[in-house]
Amino acid sequence: MKINSLKPIPRSPLRIWLGTKYYRLRRYARWYFGPQKFAKRRSSSPLPHVIFTHHTPLLRQLKDVDMQLQYNKITNLRIAASKLNGIIIEPGETFSYWRQIGPTTRRRGYVDGMVLFYGQVRTGVGGGLCQLSNLIYWMTLHTPLTVTERYRHSYDVFPDSGRSQPFGSGATCAYNYLDLQIRNDTRQTYQLIVYLTDTHLVGEWRSNLPGTRTYEVYEKEHWITMEYWGGYVRHNTIYRRVFDTERQLTHDEYVTENHAIMMYEPMLSDQTATSLAGE
Repeated sequence: MKINSLKPIPRSPLRIWLGTKYYRLRRYARWYFGPQKFAKRRSSSPLPHVIFTHHTPLLRQLKDVDMQLQYNKITNLRIAASKLNGIIIEPGETFSYWRQIGPTTRRRGYVDGMVLFYGQVRTGVGGGLCQLSNLIYWMTLHTPLTVTERYRHSYDVFPDSGRSQPFGSGATCAYNYLDLQIRNDTRQTYQLIVYLTDTHLVGEWRSNLPGTRTYEVYEKEHWITMEYWGGYVRHNTIYRRVFDTERQLTHDEYVTENHAIMMYEPMLSDQTATSLAGE
C-alpha cells in the first residue's frame, strides 16, 4: 500500500452523496445477485459450546463529546443487537453485518449518535454501531471463522490510554457499503450471541461442537511516520498465534495491516492522553 494515499482528499458534499449512492447500489447488487449464501436463520436457543466471549463498556468519557450521544448509542446498539442475536451460520454460509441489521433510520427507532466523518466527530442517525462491529470482528479473530470483508479505520481519533487490544483490531462500518462479512469454512455450526447489560455490550461465538483451537491476537509491528503533507500516520500489523488443546503452538498467522491518520499529537504525555480519551 502507498502510505501517501492516506493524505486527506477534500470531497464536495455532492461528490460524497453520489459516491454513497453508487456504493450502496453496488452492495445491494452483490447481496441479491452474488454467489454467497447468506446466513438468515436465527435461534433463541443458544448452542451449547462457547468458543469465545468478549465485552466492552457502553459509556466512555470522551473529550469534547456530548455524553448524550453516548446514551443514544446505547439505544442504537440495543436495536442492532436484537437483529443479530442468535443468528446461525451453517457451514458454507456467510454472515453479513449490514444485511442482517438493515438501514439505521429514525422510522426503525434509531436516534442520533456519534459518527466519525473524515476524522471528525459528528452526529448521525444510528451512530455508535462501530462498537458492535468492532466487538464481532475481535471475537471472530479468536475462532476458525473466516473474515472475508473488513474495513479498517482510516483515522486514529483517540489516544491509546486504557487500550486493552492492539491498535487496529476493530472494523469500521457504514451502511451498507462498509460491511463486515464472515464465512463459515468449517464443518460445524456457529451462532452469534450479542446483548447489552446495564454497563457493557457482550458478545459470544457459540458452536454445536467444542473448540479445538485457542488464539492469541497480537501486534507484531508498530511505527509512526510524519508525512510530507504535515500529518502523522500510524501503522501496524496484526498477527495471531494458534494453539491446540494442549496449548502447543501450531500456527503464527498474519491477519491484517493498518494505516491510519492520527488526529492527535503522537507524543502526548500519559496524563494528556488520558484526558483526551476520557479514561
